[in-house]
Amino acid sequence: QVQVVESGGGLVQAGGSLRLSCAASGRSFSSYPMGWFRQAPGKEREFVSAISREGGGVTTYADSVKGRFTISRDNAKNTVYLQMNSLKPEDTAVYYCAASRYSPPRTRIDDYYYWGQGTQVTVSS
Repeated sequence: QVQVVESGGGLVQAGGSLRLSCAASGRSFSSYPMGWFRQAPGKEREFVSAISREGGGVTTYADSVKGRFTISRDNAKNTVYLQMNSLKPEDTAVYYCAASRYSPPRTRIDDYYYWGQGTQVTVSS
């Protein structure tokens, strides 16, 4: 089992950047593909990005963030990151980190089993 805790959210102006972190505890962190999701007020939770286990050589992104967000992992630190650049007001949401059991990295919420509590990202116009 894996426990994850997100951090790094905050308030930023449009065009700015933030880096989210997801610190994981538990055994064999490197064996879990990891993903980021987000949920805006009044909307369903949606996929943002995912990274494969071990070396993280496979990544995938939602079209809405492709070219602006970058996911990475540091297995020595049991941490996954989401670098968010060129932020837009529509990126405002609670961002969640989650661990999956399936490879290659998936985009479906149901494929993720261990979720954090989320971190708020607010982008002002």
